[in-house]
Amino acid sequence: MVPKPSGVTNSSLHNAATSNAVTSGINSKDAICLTVTGRSEKNDNHNQAIGELKTSGRVGAGLATTFSRLLKLKPKAQYQSESMSATDAAKAVDWAAKMFEGARGVVRD
Repeated sequence: MVPKPSGVTNSSLHNAATSNAVTSGINSKDAICLTVTGRSEKNDNHNQAIGELKTSGRVGAGLATTFSRLLKLKPKAQYQSESMSATDAAKAVDWAAKMFEGARGVVRD
């Protein structure tokens, strides 16, 4: 096992993992929307981003709930001093992987 650098806590790793998972989910949403519709809006309004995904084919519609769950974690992981739990970080990584697999399938087709 590799030791953690001085000053790194488990909670900071949970926040980093969650933040990266959210970013990955957003990138997957963009890949799906761009492939299916030819466009993807850059929008800070999460409801609009979820709506855009919902209208991006069967895969996009099927992933909208997963994307919504990821986006709900974004403020806590990226903007607040409150730490993410290990459980929430693990869920975020799983949801991001699901988004990635959906995007990979859409892009490959």
